[in-house]
Amino acid sequence: MRHFEDFEPGQTLPLARHEVTREAILAFAAEFDPQPFHLDEVAASRSLLGGLAASGWHTTSIFMRMMYDGWLSEAASMGSSGIEETRWLKPVRPGDILSGQSIVIETRASRRRPQIGVVRFRHEVANQRGQTVLSMVNPIAFRRREAAA
Repeated sequence: MRHFEDFEPGQTLPLARHEVTREAILAFAAEFDPQPFHLDEVAASRSLLGGLAASGWHTTSIFMRMMYDGWLSEAASMGSSGIEETRWLKPVRPGDILSGQSIVIETRASRRRPQIGVVRFRHEVANQRGQTVLSMVNPIAFRRREAAA
C-alpha cells in the first residue's frame, strides 16, 4: 500500500491503458453530454471537432479509471478536494488507445490533520499518436504511514 511518505516530487506513476470505443462515446454522451457533436457523426463532422469525439467529461472519467487501475488502487487515498486545472487539448476519437502518467508536483503534510498528507499531481493522458489529449492538476490526500501504525 502506497502512503503519503512514498511520493516524491518528480516521481512519475503510469496510468493504465484504455481503448475508447464508438459505442462508449455514444453511450456516455446520450446519458451525460447529449450535444450533437458527441452523438451524431454528421453534426460532429460540421463542428469544431471535425468528427465524432468523446465528451471532455467522458475523457476525464476515463482518466479516473486509468489512474485507479494504474496506481491509485494500491494507495492509501483519502480523496481529493477538487481539481485545480483541466484542459482538453485534442479530441478523443473512436479507436483511440489512451495511456499516460501522473507526475508528483509537490507533497505537504497536513498541519490540521497529522494523519494525512497531500500530494499535488499533474496528470497527462495521450493517444496512440503521442498527442496529449488531457492534462489535469489536482491534489490528492493520502494516509500517512505513522497514522496507519
